[in-house]
Amino acid sequence: MADAIENARPAWVDDDLFPFESRFVDIDGHTVHYVDEGSGPTLLLLHGNPTWSFLWRDVISALRDDFRCVALDYPGFGLSTPRPGYRFLPEEHADVVTGFVDALGLSGATLVGQDWGGPIGLAAAGRRPGVFDRLVLANTWAWPVNGDLYFEAFARIAGGPPIRFLARRLNLVVKAFIPMGHRRRKPTAAEMVHYRRALDTPDRRRASAVLPGRITASRAFFAEVEAGLADLGHLPALIVWSDAQVGFRAQERERLEASFPHHTTVIAEGAGLYVESDATEEFVAAIRGWTATRRTDASRADEA
Repeated sequence: MADAIENARPAWVDDDLFPFESRFVDIDGHTVHYVDEGSGPTLLLLHGNPTWSFLWRDVISALRDDFRCVALDYPGFGLSTPRPGYRFLPEEHADVVTGFVDALGLSGATLVGQDWGGPIGLAAAGRRPGVFDRLVLANTWAWPVNGDLYFEAFARIAGGPPIRFLARRLNLVVKAFIPMGHRRRKPTAAEMVHYRRALDTPDRRRASAVLPGRITASRAFFAEVEAGLADLGHLPALIVWSDAQVGFRAQERERLEASFPHHTTVIAEGAGLYVESDATEEFVAAIRGWTATRRTDASRADEA
């Protein structure tokens, strides 16, 4: 178990909206914030851009009676503080997640990755064989997309200098991505405050400004993730997919399904990119149903 370090939770975090104990641990010089709630099989919940563990709050509240729910913030996101010189690259985030897995001594866990949490988590899983027994992948990808005009255009526009400038000066990524990523419901004013305050200075916003361009710039990292799929492809996988998102297409889902033959797919109709927040009840039901099915199958195998 990791040794906790002292760090203050900011006053702007609403204890009613985020009713969990904030924990902090040093990972290679970074002060990493995380929550660790409940008991049972471990779920490691990994967020994307420009979110943090706050994104998982309703999922954690719904599942902590039956699961141990662990959710961290990458350095520069949420309540985590990066060490000097950190560049906020996905490959660096994967290093931090790998160190976090080691620090907490996780084993027999389920990786739950959404958006950037997918490749970042899969990279960590590839580096730590045997830590993860199951995968839950939601609106994500796990391979280089260079040459795909859809992703090339997004990376050049959202990752270009003008948008990076607006992201740092005006918190554009939060103000645009969070509402756009919710299609079934509108994020409340209080929710938006928590996303804005987590990235409340131009320096803090570097983390969210960097990632869009890394979709193509971090090609070597995505090649590593893709190469690791061969060793992870035997794992049972739950794929939760939103059909009304602005982000990933059906062909990304189909490629994930091909990469993980032992998969179950659940389509969240009308939901946006942040499916765990936009369609929480459906997301939770998918995990509960899939887990129950896996347990039943395992029991039958033992009896046979």
